[in-house]
Amino acid sequence: MTGSSAPRAFMEVEGLARVYTMGGGALRALDGVDVAIAKGEFVAVMGPSGSGKSTLMNLLGLLDQPTAGRYRLDGEDVAGLDPDARAALRNRKLGFVFQSFNLLARASALDNVALPLVYAGIGRRERRRRAADALARLGLGARMEHLPAELSGGQQQRVAIARALVNDPGAILADEPTGALDSRTGLEIMALFQGLHAQGITVIVVTHDPDVAAFATRTLVFRDGRLVEDRRQAPRDASVALAALAAAAA
Repeated sequence: MTGSSAPRAFMEVEGLARVYTMGGGALRALDGVDVAIAKGEFVAVMGPSGSGKSTLMNLLGLLDQPTAGRYRLDGEDVAGLDPDARAALRNRKLGFVFQSFNLLARASALDNVALPLVYAGIGRRERRRRAADALARLGLGARMEHLPAELSGGQQQRVAIARALVNDPGAILADEPTGALDSRTGLEIMALFQGLHAQGITVIVVTHDPDVAAFATRTLVFRDGRLVEDRRQAPRDASVALAALAAAAA
């Protein structure tokens, strides 16, 4: 229709494949995947163990390189980038959240959040200001100097999300972000992701749990290295789910 256009893809892969050599044979972890993710989408990537969902996450996150196919990140073909250029692009465009939090045990919440800014060459005063802003944004303004061991699991995951956000990335990649959390805290984290999505940030969550995938607006299902289903959905509201859980406990 005249005057209308689809959102530009923030991540786009064509014929993406990843093959590992194991014991003299070949394991095709990802097999000819074509998919485009627009800026600002909230996408869940699902599938059983060995389906290829984590391999896709590693490729989208520039943590691994494909055996075949093309990947464009924010319009840039990443195939010709050397390791330093890939690392710089990853640090600038992407933020990561993991199930195990991946926080430095002897560093404060503030220093953990500031770490990506160190790699970006930002000065100490500006690093601390940005890290403090990110923590305050996630309700941890009073916990900035605490070590990870002094924080609950949910607070540690909030620190990890603040670290992912501190560079103002275009996308957050989260690998089983609620897997180590109780039900209520998991809902709080999904509510945070829905809030980030509402602000226009691309959110991609890898999960095996359909209850977690229900909070996304789109679900990609993988099996045996192939994308077998791509569906859009009306997302479940995490805030409503939290309120229902609180009412049931009252």
